[in-house]
Amino acid sequence: MGEFVRLEVADGVGTIRLDRPKMNALNEQVQEEIRGTAAEATARDDVKAVVVYGGERVFAAGADVKEMAEMSHTDMVKRSSGLTSAFTAVARIPKPVVAAITGYALGGGCELALCADVRFAAEDATLGQPEILLGIIPGAGGTQRLSRLVGPSVAKDIIFTGRFVPADEALRIGLVDRVVPADRVYDEAVAWAAQFAGAATYAVRAAKEAIDRGLEVDLETGLEIERQHFAALFATEDRTTGMRSFVENGPGKARFEGR
Repeated sequence: MGEFVRLEVADGVGTIRLDRPKMNALNEQVQEEIRGTAAEATARDDVKAVVVYGGERVFAAGADVKEMAEMSHTDMVKRSSGLTSAFTAVARIPKPVVAAITGYALGGGCELALCADVRFAAEDATLGQPEILLGIIPGAGGTQRLSRLVGPSVAKDIIFTGRFVPADEALRIGLVDRVVPADRVYDEAVAWAAQFAGAATYAVRAAKEAIDRGLEVDLETGLEIERQHFAALFATEDRTTGMRSFVENGPGKARFEGR
């Protein structure tokens, strides 16, 4: 457990909880603690799905600008790969991941939210990539993940201008997947994650990897990735359980063991 980031586990759901007052600024220490909790969530068999949460007031208002302002070009050359890979560790968690967004998710905070599979936002939440206003560009995946999610034209508008995106617009453009009252964001995210507590673990994992890896390659290669994952699942106990249950009892009644 880190000083500012911890993994809390209950009933199959792991919450990666950011807690660096006041605004969850993502300094180097927080980035490395995010990496550590992502690795822990990946490794733990009792974690079936993950919620990324910054608390009731704010998700994460961005990188620690005071820390970055003192860094030279060579400093950032050394640090930038660690920054990117820390966030990628969240994106590569082989389990369903939902970001529960309250308050601000700006800059690095928005980039962290983009690493989740789905995003639930409070009605008064604000997202954005305002790095351009500091004379830089997003450096933790924003130019890549945002454009893949909302399309290049919309991503360019958001990144070129550095403007803030309110929750209703974020929902309309596909930046978030659900908008709910602020006091319901975390509960809604946990409820979404909890549905995977009894799921066929390796099938969900295979589906996530097939989708994510497939989007990185051409269609033919993506189809081959899918085929390999599909065939591999026939070696799991859950596949046997699921098909036998379907034949004997109809759909949706299998009780999986995650093996």
